[in-house]
Amino acid sequence: MRAHRDGGSGLRIVRIANFVTPASGGLRTALRELGAGYAAAGHDPVLIVPGVGQGTSDEFTEQGRVITLPGPALPGTGGYRVLADRHRLQCVLRRLDPDRLEVSDRTTLRWTGEWARRARVPAVMVSHESVDGVMRTWGVPDPLARAAADRLNSRTAHAYSRVVCTTEWAAAEFTRVGARNVVRAPLGVDLGAWHPDCRSAELRRHCAGRAAVLMVMCSRLSPEKRPQRALDALAELRRRGVDAALVVAGDGPLRARLEARVRAERLPAAFLGHIADRARLAALQASADLTLAPGPAETFGLAALEALACGTPVVASAASALAGLVGSGGDTALDDGPSFADAAQRVLARPEPARRTAARQRAEGYGWQPAVEAFLAAHDAYDTYDTHDAPAPSGRTVAASEPPVHPRGGW
Repeated sequence: MRAHRDGGSGLRIVRIANFVTPASGGLRTALRELGAGYAAAGHDPVLIVPGVGQGTSDEFTEQGRVITLPGPALPGTGGYRVLADRHRLQCVLRRLDPDRLEVSDRTTLRWTGEWARRARVPAVMVSHESVDGVMRTWGVPDPLARAAADRLNSRTAHAYSRVVCTTEWAAAEFTRVGARNVVRAPLGVDLGAWHPDCRSAELRRHCAGRAAVLMVMCSRLSPEKRPQRALDALAELRRRGVDAALVVAGDGPLRARLEARVRAERLPAAFLGHIADRARLAALQASADLTLAPGPAETFGLAALEALACGTPVVASAASALAGLVGSGGDTALDDGPSFADAAQRVLARPEPARRTAARQRAEGYGWQPAVEAFLAAHDAYDTYDTHDAPAPSGRTVAASEPPVHPRGGW
């Protein structure tokens, strides 16, 4: 244990993440909520992320200390940046002297697993995406995507003490290669900030216009998210005589192409860009009749969970982890417009009070406190809460005295 700047004691949990920008969605939310939870549990969370320019920043926030290092932008990603200066990051890590390391990028940052092993620091990799799922969305044939994913996942599992997956769906590609150090830790939702009471009749009228049905999609507009399926579904529903409109919250490299299609086909769809105001975003989600989540490679889907918490049913890709999360709170569809239109009509055919109640009930099983406890359990940070009440990683019982599993046979 170490002394905190406020005089307390706990673990210094250094977290490193790439692909985080001011307009990021789910990952940024997860990092913020987990960091705040770690701090509330008595630990010392430090987050390192890439930023713009050559300067650095170092500030204390509600989620703990946040350090920004220069990071080049990745072409074609709409502003995502990475921590490319390995030497500089190593120097920062040595100065921070972490008790635990938590990494949220298993591609460009996989080397940190070896650094942690040499420094004798227990390290976990958090799997926020399905490698073969993302590769398939980029057009890589299934056999090649699977083979490449298996190689990368085997190396990742070997490099870290533990691999944290948020769903069984996300863990499947690791268990497929025989990884024995995979643990489960779900993400969560702020059930107070995202609530059916956020619904706004005025906002609904503004967004829907004269349309009878208002659909919303909260997503990064990039190829792996399949945002074009939302427009496919909208066009198909209107062809069937359903008076529907669509509002898109989010930005990304495909936005210009999607907006051009809307103009060409005269579809009633509006693009709002990234919405930083959480209250406004919650009001939008609560005011819609349903949310579309077409991404086939989602390992959890925080935006969809927020919609459910607002009492708004979700139509999700049947290929993603959301198929298991949505349950009675919505429906699933294959990766084409007619299938999404079919699922939307099935949802809308249910009485509104019943479908909205079911959506909220699905979200109520995913608060942030259980998520924080599950992540702390993955770090073996048992001393700040009752271990008998803590959720066991990977669905198994973990005693406070049980040593962590490491592919090399120990920390």
